[in-house]
Amino acid sequence: MELEDIYRQDLSLLIALQILVEECSVTRAAKRLHLSQSATSRILARLREMLNDPLFSRVGQRLVPTQFALDCYQQLQQPTGQLIEMLTPKVFVPEACKQKFTIAATDYAMQALVPFILPDIYRKAPNIQLEIIPVQHKEMQSQLSAQGADMAICRAIGQTLQLNQEFLGKVGVSCLLSPAHPLANSELTLEDYLHYPHATIAISDGVKALLDAAISGHQAPTERLRTSHLDSALALLPFHELLIILPAGMAQLAASKHRLRVKPLPFEIPALDYNLFWHSRCELDKGQQWLRKEVATATQRLLAD
Repeated sequence: MELEDIYRQDLSLLIALQILVEECSVTRAAKRLHLSQSATSRILARLREMLNDPLFSRVGQRLVPTQFALDCYQQLQQPTGQLIEMLTPKVFVPEACKQKFTIAATDYAMQALVPFILPDIYRKAPNIQLEIIPVQHKEMQSQLSAQGADMAICRAIGQTLQLNQEFLGKVGVSCLLSPAHPLANSELTLEDYLHYPHATIAISDGVKALLDAAISGHQAPTERLRTSHLDSALALLPFHELLIILPAGMAQLAASKHRLRVKPLPFEIPALDYNLFWHSRCELDKGQQWLRKEVATATQRLLAD
C-alpha cells in the first residue's frame, strides 16, 4: 500500500482496535473512547471491513481477539507510542537541550553584546550549539527564513514588517581617544571633530550617513580607517591622534579595558533602536522561545546600563 492510500484510510480506527484488544469488551472500550456502545460497535464493523478479518469472536460477555488482531496490536505499539510522545506538549529543559541555533548579529552586537550574553546562556544550557554570523540587513527576511538563521540582533533596516520583533534598547555613538591625545582632558568641539583623523569602528552605512548628514556643510574629516573590529584602530593609536568613532556601548567597554577616554559627539544624532528579529517558522519552538527570552532579557539589561 502506498502512502497516499494510507492517507485515505481512517487511521483513528487503529487506535480503537488497540483499546478493543486491551478491554475485550465493546462496553468498556466505548467508555475509554467516550462513545456510545452502538457507535463503538459500528467502529468494530468498520475495522473488520478495513482489515478484512473478523478480529474478535464472542465468548460469553467477552471478546476474544483473533491472532491477526493480536499481531496488529503488537505492531501498533511502537508507532502509537511515538505519536503519543510527539503530540504530548513538551516542557523545555535547558540542561537537556542539544539544539543548534544560529544568531545573526551586527559587528557591534558581536563585540559588545554577545560576549556578555553567552556565559549565562551556556551555564543554563551547556549542551546547545550556537553559531554567530554577520547580519545581512538588506536580505534579513531571507536570512531568517530560507537561509536558516534563527534570530537577528540589529537595528531595523529594510523589509522587517513581516518579521516578529522585540525591542531591545537604544544604541548611541561616541568618540574614543587615547589618554595621550591632545583632547583627552578637554571637551570635544565640532572643530576638533572635523580636524582630527578618524577611525570608524562597527558603524553601518546607515549610521555613517547620519554622521555625515550632521556635519553637512563642513569639510569631512580624514578617515584613516574603517573596520569592523576595534583592535585594528587601537593598533594605530601610537601613530595617529585618532578619534575612534564607534557605538557607545563598545566605547565604554574599550575605555574600561584599555584605559582610554570617551567623549560624546559634539552634535546630536538620534539613538538607534536595536531589536531582536525572528521569522514565524521559529515562533512556537520551545528551544527558540527560551533562547529568545534569554537573549532579549540580557541585551535589554546591557543596553539599559
